[in-house]
Amino acid sequence: MKAFIVRSYGKKEPLHLTDWAKPTVNDSDVLVQIHSAGVNHLDSLLRNGEFKLFLPYKTPFALGHDVAGIVTKVGSKVSTFKVGDAVYARPADYRQGTFAEYIAVNESDVALKPKNLTMEEAASIPLVGLTAWQALVEIANLKKGQKVFIQAGSGGVGTFAIQLAKHLGAFVATTTSTTNIALVKSLGADLVIDYKTEDFETQLNDYDLVLHSNKDPKILEKSQRILKSGGQLVSLVGPPTPEFAAAMGLPWYLKLVTKLLSFGATKKAKKLKTTFQFLFMRAEGNQLGQITKLIEAGVIKPVIDKVFPFEQTNEAMSYVESGRAKGKVVLKVK
Repeated sequence: MKAFIVRSYGKKEPLHLTDWAKPTVNDSDVLVQIHSAGVNHLDSLLRNGEFKLFLPYKTPFALGHDVAGIVTKVGSKVSTFKVGDAVYARPADYRQGTFAEYIAVNESDVALKPKNLTMEEAASIPLVGLTAWQALVEIANLKKGQKVFIQAGSGGVGTFAIQLAKHLGAFVATTTSTTNIALVKSLGADLVIDYKTEDFETQLNDYDLVLHSNKDPKILEKSQRILKSGGQLVSLVGPPTPEFAAAMGLPWYLKLVTKLLSFGATKKAKKLKTTFQFLFMRAEGNQLGQITKLIEAGVIKPVIDKVFPFEQTNEAMSYVESGRAKGKVVLKVK
């Protein structure tokens, strides 16, 4: 089969289209013929080598973390899916590789594709949907009437998280640029801050939750200061914590590294009587099934900026890296 692979780590390294071995289907796997694949910042970070310490992939490896397609084969122990099912998924770490014609995914990481979405729309959902779900529902247990600040509201995670937070009954503040204010308001944002001309710290206070996605250390400090006592900050960009290292099963010395990296943020949180948590989302088919119900009920709609043909995967990656995308960028594979 054809696949785009990382031959060597590096920011300027292109992905290489090559003939790649068709995946082996284990007893609990489904083999998916890929129709569409979402493109995420995570793909660039992995290619750049920024996660080598925690996810030491050996080159060469196939890239891609979002898939929508058709099941063409099932393992002997698979009970949930059958050949011909339209499905979508975020494959587990070390099993990524959706920039390809086929992928084998453990059935526990897969869900039936929402009936009211195209393959391209469905492929835009898993990674950002699970990220938002795990932050707002699983970790924060966001409740009606609470206030949440979602950074980068017009991005992939932001466009999904705003809709989910509004469904949960929260008051939603977000940041975006002038050109995207109408978009985030249409998704349900109650208060929109133009980050190019306004300082969110002067407008927000006593927030229950911050969904943090900006690597600038000053933004992290400001985000912690707008929380109420007992408030939570869930960061998608770090610094990583010892709890993350433990969940990943990392060795003791990497737990020590994460403790040092996150010391400033956790110390600040303790002083402010708030909490700091790093989220590195995981594959989870059951949660994706809950998301499917919300999509089919019309509660959440995908936001797609561009669809690129499979051959233009490198161009799609560059577009995502530019930071200009509104919502998600998707590859049409089949």
